[in-house]
Amino acid sequence: MEELLERIAKCVELGKINEKTPYPPAMKGQPGADELTLQALNEGISPSDILQKGLIVGMERIGVKFKANQVFVPQVLMSAKAMGTAMNHLKKFFKDGSVQRKGTVIIGTVEGDLHDIGKNLVAMMVEGNGYEVIDLGVDVKAEKFEETLEQHPGAFVCMSALLTTTMIHMEKINQLLKEKHPEVKTFIGGAPVTADFARQIGVDYYSDGPQDLVETLNKLSA
Repeated sequence: MEELLERIAKCVELGKINEKTPYPPAMKGQPGADELTLQALNEGISPSDILQKGLIVGMERIGVKFKANQVFVPQVLMSAKAMGTAMNHLKKFFKDGSVQRKGTVIIGTVEGDLHDIGKNLVAMMVEGNGYEVIDLGVDVKAEKFEETLEQHPGAFVCMSALLTTTMIHMEKINQLLKEKHPEVKTFIGGAPVTADFARQIGVDYYSDGPQDLVETLNKLSA
């Protein structure tokens, strides 16, 4: 069992989606996360173990490498794709409650900002680490964040901005969320955003990248 779970983790870490994909070249012709996840289920390994000891382990490894600049966005995207393909086999187990998510994360690029590459990368990394992600997309107004949080009490809220002209909306969003849901934990990130700015506007956490966010979420969810 442990050997198969390690093979799944390695496929996610290296971005090996399935047997047909040529990437990475060293694993050409070998089964990927898709086939190995299905094999694990057929061998009676629990969906929870596949997620926690296989898929999440792989995503954690690629996240650490990305934070250390040992890999770059294309490699992370391949890992996320491998993770997503494997997750397709586990979705029914999330629905029936046999596999539990770590928590729920609401994420969106704030009002006036249409940039989504960084936000999408963060969303994939967070989902790959065992969280349910509700992606609101781009140009998201404060009311949409609040309305979604109303529907998902207890969720974490993450705001992204790539422009200095749009990051000012983060304060308005945070104020509304804290006013209606004082217990909510809020996060901000993006190229122009800083930890000082987060403190100034009353946001709980600043994240300088997906792995940093995942580590903070894991501490809060423990």
